[in-house]
Amino acid sequence: MPRFSVIVPAYKVQAYLHECLESVLSQSYPDLELIAVDDCSPDGSGAVIDEFAARDPRVRPLHLAENQGLGGARNAGLERASGDYVVFLDGDDTLTPHALRSIADRLKETGEPDVIVYDYARTYWSGESVRNVVSVQLTEQGPAPFRLEDRPGLLHVLMVAWNKAYRREFVEREGFAFPPGYYEDTPWTFPVLMAAESISTLDRVCVHYRQRRQGNILGTTSRKHFDVFEQYDRVFAFVDAHPELARWRPVLFRRMVDHLTKVFARRDRLPRGSRAEFLRKARAHYRRYRVPGVQVPLSSRLRHTLIRWGLHRTYRALQSGAAVHRRSVKLTVKLLRTLRATALRLHYRVQLRLPLRADRAVFAAYDGRGHGCNPGALEEAFRTLAPHIRTAWIARPAHHHTVPASTGRLSPDTAAYWTALARSKYLVHNTDFDRRLVRRPGQVLVQTQHGTPLKHMGLDLQERPAAARNLDFDELLDGVDQWDYVLSANRHTTLTWERVYPGGYTTLEYGQPRNDVFQKATSADVARLRESLGIPADTVAILYAPTHRDYRRTQRSALDLERVLRRLGPRYVVLARAHHAYGGPLAAGSNRVIDVSGHPSVESLCLASDALVTDYSSLMFDYANLDRPIVVHTDDWAAFEASRGTYFDLRSFPPGAVARNEDELIDIFATGHWRGSRSIQLRTAFRERFCPYDDGRAAERVVRHVVLGESEATLPPVIPLAERHPVPSAAATLARSPQATVPQPAGPLTVTDIL
Repeated sequence: MPRFSVIVPAYKVQAYLHECLESVLSQSYPDLELIAVDDCSPDGSGAVIDEFAARDPRVRPLHLAENQGLGGARNAGLERASGDYVVFLDGDDTLTPHALRSIADRLKETGEPDVIVYDYARTYWSGESVRNVVSVQLTEQGPAPFRLEDRPGLLHVLMVAWNKAYRREFVEREGFAFPPGYYEDTPWTFPVLMAAESISTLDRVCVHYRQRRQGNILGTTSRKHFDVFEQYDRVFAFVDAHPELARWRPVLFRRMVDHLTKVFARRDRLPRGSRAEFLRKARAHYRRYRVPGVQVPLSSRLRHTLIRWGLHRTYRALQSGAAVHRRSVKLTVKLLRTLRATALRLHYRVQLRLPLRADRAVFAAYDGRGHGCNPGALEEAFRTLAPHIRTAWIARPAHHHTVPASTGRLSPDTAAYWTALARSKYLVHNTDFDRRLVRRPGQVLVQTQHGTPLKHMGLDLQERPAAARNLDFDELLDGVDQWDYVLSANRHTTLTWERVYPGGYTTLEYGQPRNDVFQKATSADVARLRESLGIPADTVAILYAPTHRDYRRTQRSALDLERVLRRLGPRYVVLARAHHAYGGPLAAGSNRVIDVSGHPSVESLCLASDALVTDYSSLMFDYANLDRPIVVHTDDWAAFEASRGTYFDLRSFPPGAVARNEDELIDIFATGHWRGSRSIQLRTAFRERFCPYDDGRAAERVVRHVVLGESEATLPPVIPLAERHPVPSAAATLARSPQATVPQPAGPLTVTDIL
């Protein structure tokens, strides 16, 4: 008997079915049967199913003689299911990697509940993936399993069959089946959740819900959308047959009204001339199932009023009025923006004619993000070594809280912003200032950059269209011509910058100011940072920081962090930091996978961690200054090299152990190789080449030379590598590497197989 019966109905999904079935059969949890139901599909879906059945004995094909609809096809699959748990998956959707393993582990952890509810993400043709907006209802915090009355918010999760796994014995005992018609999930989902004696949740995206441009059944104009009324009749009939469930009538009533309003409001669903009829039926259902005395939320009262009284013309008038209002607001906003932009351009021109302020300096990083990186370290050095200069930081309002209290705060594209750009003597940035900036005689522009280059940059991107992304190289060089100074951490960087950013600037090979903190921090600082991040004592904290992929439109973690931690055991935690270009977490947060994507200081994360796992991020060059273990994960080196290009083969000259896949990465940590003698030798050679000047005084050298006018001979001498003593990691005090508590399997065994 398999653990899971995955039921996939197929009707007119030949273009997507291969990917759907492959997502099931490629799961790292292999204990399953795949019941693929050809619902008498007129396209090639049946042939696709037979092809998969021929190659994998776990596939059980089922060809229906007549089209049964989605509900009937699922019922046919249910009759043949033999697994402990039943999982439904539509033929155009997919399971995420390792989804079944995560579900199996959670089922075991929560005592084999009747139902487990997991999360999903909508995926669009553009590659964008958007997680369920009510995923907070799926938190794993609190006791589990539970009943619906303990977590009534689950009724607000999308009422579909495919975001849950069901204990087959429970389904058979209660006699649950799908009805015919559209919206067949409604009289399945509500009764199942209400009848379940035990429910658990999994806060993990397990299904990618494809948003098709065309072909979606519910997006088709048809009178079958009237089926929604019969489906709610079935829901309330179930409640009537089980008097103990009567307490759910008010909630079901509100959900029904919301659902009917949504169907009515969508212009692509109801045929012309049928909207008034639909509203009459909705009014009848409202009166039939309304629970007297139940309070309606303020936000829903308009919808309830329209349905209750069948105000079809009123609703259309409100829609038309709302459309007119939106258009007028849009036009007004556009006009106001134009007037504001004109006023700001005039203001800037006036400011350019006023004298420069020699005692002012403006800083920015990453196009409006918070205080940090090299400009942040230099801003602090300005305040310490040149206190006569008033500093200001440009950041979007959401990041103002990161700016020190003694530093001025500027929002982009405001009058104060343009005043500062026009009249401040010193301008410091790690990317580029506003392209509309006019550099005045006497202004000093310091380009700090933001790391040692591994991947191709600047003019080298001319032959890399995927990475260049329509970069205007003439505009790039216009910006370079404004630079007075460019910072460099090593000879490799100096030579690269001068070639890919050719200009008349002066290179300051002084080190990376942002790395000064690594030589100045103390063990007390490390302990404080670990406590603030919630890192348990006596654990190894791995900072996982992958870089941006130019050949991908969306973010996709190359590692299953939950699996890695299960293999390594409870002595390890992961600090997961997504690249800022993606704007989202790498994995759902838990007590062992801590999302630090929004943390304002990557330097603090480096100090708090015990090892770095990355791929091709320039963070490895900075992290090497801590003299802590680095593991490089190069599972897609060929694709990355082809799309972006690199300045040297990282696999031949790495800063530590190299893992070509996830299993090798696990093995590196499980065996202690991550901090073994060979890894130390590699890191030492890497530091000698790329960290010659990062001795804790890089920012001081820049300020003394650029601002105070000191000569090279009077600047602080560079401390040799052998004499530097960066703060040790918390794990450095452990006698040996914590061993993995779960042995690495030779085959595709899962954690639940081993336990």
